[in-house]
Amino acid sequence: MLQVNNVSLKFGKRTLFEDVNLKFTNGNCYGLIGANGSGKSTFLKILSGEIETTTGEVSMTKGERLSILKQDHYQYDDMRIIDVVIMGNEKLYKIIEEKNELYSHTEFSDSDGMRLANLEAEFMDLDGWNAESDAATLLNNLGVDSNLHYQLMKEIPVKDRVKVLLAGALFGNPDILLLDEPTNSLDIDAIKWLEEFLINFSNTVIVVSHDRHFLNNVCTHIADIDYGKIKLYIGNYDFWYESSELLQKQMRDSNKKKEEKIKELQSFIARFSANASKSKQATSRKKMLEKIELDEIVPSSRKYPYIDFKIEKPAGKEKLEVTSLTKELDGRKILNKISFTILKGDKVAIVAEDDFVKTALFNILCGKDKDYKGKIEWGKTMNYGYLPQDNTEFFNTDKSIMEWIGNYYDIKDETILRGFLGRMLFSGEDVFKKVNVLSGGEKARCMLSKMMLEEPNFLILDEPTNHLDLESITSLNKGMERFEGEIIFTTRDYELNSTVANRIIEIKSDGSIIDRKMSYEDYLDDNK
Repeated sequence: MLQVNNVSLKFGKRTLFEDVNLKFTNGNCYGLIGANGSGKSTFLKILSGEIETTTGEVSMTKGERLSILKQDHYQYDDMRIIDVVIMGNEKLYKIIEEKNELYSHTEFSDSDGMRLANLEAEFMDLDGWNAESDAATLLNNLGVDSNLHYQLMKEIPVKDRVKVLLAGALFGNPDILLLDEPTNSLDIDAIKWLEEFLINFSNTVIVVSHDRHFLNNVCTHIADIDYGKIKLYIGNYDFWYESSELLQKQMRDSNKKKEEKIKELQSFIARFSANASKSKQATSRKKMLEKIELDEIVPSSRKYPYIDFKIEKPAGKEKLEVTSLTKELDGRKILNKISFTILKGDKVAIVAEDDFVKTALFNILCGKDKDYKGKIEWGKTMNYGYLPQDNTEFFNTDKSIMEWIGNYYDIKDETILRGFLGRMLFSGEDVFKKVNVLSGGEKARCMLSKMMLEEPNFLILDEPTNHLDLESITSLNKGMERFEGEIIFTTRDYELNSTVANRIIEIKSDGSIIDRKMSYEDYLDDNK
């Protein structure tokens, strides 16, 4: 069990947490949620002991082991993959290192022999003989090929290094498991396996994730950070979201009735307080009025941007036709004579093992890459908007947000600009921030703002949830569902795929495609 007692954390005058009291118990998975900047990752560091609290303490049941998903995969460049995983159990790894060092001695002293005997006993207690096979099993389940297990970390792709660090966190059955964005860079199969692992995990898990489907599948509780407090709720993310929305509505309805009663009483008092015959009634009404108090609805610190893609000019019947499209890279055909036609109402999810292939397709469709064979034909009335995965080129300027967006659309009216940017959570002095110093999430909201002002009738979206928080992802999801034009998009977000896509185009490893008019969930069922 992990217990948090009266914990507060302050940075100068800013209080991040105050008087937090929580118990995290075995058999439960806690989803830690909160607005960007609320301190989710910081709280995990408090739990792991990496950051000291200002007041209070974090205690753990004696003898239990805590494991945390490490984020810096470059730290282990010169270590073998299998060793990085085993290192997840620090005690076992140190025993193995000391054993190896002692066995390397050409001569043994009596003290060496005694120490080795003790180490061997501890090694057996920690199931050391199965360490390598257990580590290999975790790596295989996460999709890291067996022939990579004894290579150095620096010799494998970044996406595999992330899986290695995750395997290290899971290794050795820790009593408490802290996971910060564990699904980042994972493919569908690895996420599915991780979900099953956590569902069957009998110890304590605390996880931060922007993947709503993942939180819904694995969480038994939600720990919500808001206003420097952390409250526990039973249930998964959807249950928390719907319950909190219902509670807010009930409180608003209750207040509305009270407000109507107050107005009625105020009107009575105003009309009759000067009338002697009814002065007693007026006095009693006044006393009633004084007793009525509005429930304090504390607005959440979470803010949802308003994402809505309006269409300036409706499209005609002709949308997009791709014929025998071929793209070569380093002598390999990553797109091999692919053909498809986008029809009215299509919202197409592009699926491929290689992320680069999807981006290559989008760059061709939007005219950014002209080095290909085949034909791309847009309908004459089509006006597409493209949201690239890499938006760096758009922010190499020291313009303010308001200048940046105004420059694109020649909008001179500051009131209009401020109103629009306010809906995208750039309010007050925020609009004067220089775009080249914005965070990833702020840049993403700028790009979505730019796309909305374009008012296209066709959207091309390459990983649109990158850098967005849960609130922005939820708003984007609703905006894509409402959009009346056509969409081609790719995302790792399960919920976005399953609620928006009505057609799936899968790009195979040989560059060919499989085109299916079906939901994302049906597509996954067909590929089991």
